[in-house]
Amino acid sequence: MEQQPLVSIIVPVYNAKNHIARCIESIRRQTYQNLQIIVLNDGSKDVSLEVCRMYAKVDKRILLVDKANSGVSATRNLGLKLAEGKYLQFADSDDYLDPNATALLVNKAERYNADMVIAHYHRVETVKLFALPGQTPATREITTTFGFLEEGPLDKLQFARHLMEEPASFYYGVMWNKLYRRELVQAHDIQCSEELEWSEDLLFNLEYIRYAERFYALATPIYYYVQNPESICHSRLNIRNMVTTRTALFTYYKDLYESLGLYEENKLQIYKYLVSVAESPRDARVTTIVNNPPEKKEKKS
Repeated sequence: MEQQPLVSIIVPVYNAKNHIARCIESIRRQTYQNLQIIVLNDGSKDVSLEVCRMYAKVDKRILLVDKANSGVSATRNLGLKLAEGKYLQFADSDDYLDPNATALLVNKAERYNADMVIAHYHRVETVKLFALPGQTPATREITTTFGFLEEGPLDKLQFARHLMEEPASFYYGVMWNKLYRRELVQAHDIQCSEELEWSEDLLFNLEYIRYAERFYALATPIYYYVQNPESICHSRLNIRNMVTTRTALFTYYKDLYESLGLYEENKLQIYKYLVSVAESPRDARVTTIVNNPPEKKEKKS
């Protein structure tokens, strides 16, 4: 473990009683052991904090912070201040990691001296099947693999050109399928925007890409994103805040590509971002359907 670089995994938690144990267990059971697991309870009103305390007592790698509710961006920013690792990794409390996720990410970062490693991921969606009145419906779990890039290293210009192929995709926009260098984040004071209601991940990534030089695309899926119809992307998203956010992020896209000398050749794609939809059908690679027995499902926070 002493020869492995330390990785700080930042996990914001808010009312995740049905999922937080699975998330933390998936991190604790990583084949990569040298971890700082930063669990930040963002004012949960359920038993999430008690579950986190239980895990903090049995795993000394867990740093648990209990704080007043301030939102996911402010919570992640606090995690960035507390991080001590050479690398940064992120997880959402209702999702979970493949056991080899961190090992695969760090291996590529170290081998190719990559500032960012980006990986394929699984989207997990549970759908209810038809049931007669009075019967509890069975559920079907559909797992779809998403990712664009083929396996291998890329320089900044190559990565930027590929990003323009799908500028609104989760694959490029989110933080949880990537590995970052902490020194790069700290040197340029890169943070999550606390003003944006959504797409704060994308803004973080656009700022990070501005300073990163070497990238590696990992074609192995390493993360299970559990789609949540009650999440902010589904419950609070409306035309007004979507247009407002997209317009603000458009400026960051434009500035980034102007600085790279790529704006003129990509300006149509940058404008496409304003009307793009994340996770397009082109993004999907493999779909697996798993039948589950009937069970009671509660809403996910």
